[in-house]
Amino acid sequence: MKAAAACCAVLLLAGCAVVPTEEKPKLVRASFNDMAGWQRDAALEALLAFQKSCMALQKKSPDATFVQKEAGRAQDWQNVCANMQERAIATDDEARLFFEEHFTPYRFDGTEKGLFTGYYEAQLRGARQRGGPYQTPLYTRPEDMLTADLGLFKDSLKGQKITGKVQDRSFVPYDDRAAIAAGSLDKRATPLLWVDDPVDAFFLEIQGSGQVVMDGEDAIRVVYDAQNGRGYTPIGRVLAAQGEIEKPVTMQKIRTWLAQNPARAQEIMNQNPSVVFFRQSKRDGAVGAQGVVLTPMRSLAVDPAFVPLGTPVWLASDKHHRLVVAQDTGGAIKGAVRGDLFWGAGREAEAGAGEMQEGGTYYVLLPKSVRRP
Repeated sequence: MKAAAACCAVLLLAGCAVVPTEEKPKLVRASFNDMAGWQRDAALEALLAFQKSCMALQKKSPDATFVQKEAGRAQDWQNVCANMQERAIATDDEARLFFEEHFTPYRFDGTEKGLFTGYYEAQLRGARQRGGPYQTPLYTRPEDMLTADLGLFKDSLKGQKITGKVQDRSFVPYDDRAAIAAGSLDKRATPLLWVDDPVDAFFLEIQGSGQVVMDGEDAIRVVYDAQNGRGYTPIGRVLAAQGEIEKPVTMQKIRTWLAQNPARAQEIMNQNPSVVFFRQSKRDGAVGAQGVVLTPMRSLAVDPAFVPLGTPVWLASDKHHRLVVAQDTGGAIKGAVRGDLFWGAGREAEAGAGEMQEGGTYYVLLPKSVRRP
């Protein structure tokens, strides 16, 4: 977390590392001709995903700005959305022309090749009450967990937040995974559901949402509600560093190791102190951080410190060249060129997402009314 010296005391109380402020990479104008595969992509699929983002963008005040000042005002985006709604766009060529008429592509200057991974909507088995095989809780957000918006204290910290709890009149970091697994929340948080596999529950947190199949009733969709404020540590990196699995690290390799080493599984999962809390959703589909239903292979999780939610993004990774929309975030998704592609739900989506680990870059598409050099 980036912070000014004036806020060091607050950050240290919250257990956050203080590092020097780094200058964000600049956006450099590009062209659609720079985007290899642009003419071959199924642009209509991306347009339909962008329509969902427009529903969220239209709710903003026209004068609202983004953390990324380069993205202009909400009005710039609302004008694009209004034009799209006035047109009858029914083909890939028409969708492609719409994007070319209303957007300008930009790339991040001076950035190295980025990392792109995949995620999916998990499916678990569970029950409303603890019993039998259902011994692992999916917690709702604890009432004693608080979030402080640092931007309210200093303008330069706009968009930065810390999470913790009050203890002995001090603001301290919230319980980590090891403490919660040991029962620290037993009397302080309410389980939403109980599931039959702690490893499945762990990966549900990484995915951010999923379906819990219940005996005798419809499946319940659970979605991300909050996070304990602790930094995310990939356990695959931990296992590789210990020589337990070989690189490249994939979800399947991690799952296999945890299944074959049940006595050490919780110890390894505890190496990731980050914990996600859930709420029930009645939406038809997985919902991202922008509050819209995600579209398989067209929704991308990004770092909102660099890319505003709702932005069309041309993904150019080792194996994927397609137009996607920034509609979600993730604890492990940090950096200017970093993305997590949503693959959908089910075993096929899980397999594809688990194997995706590709280098590449992307171009962000900003409205032409946002004037940049």
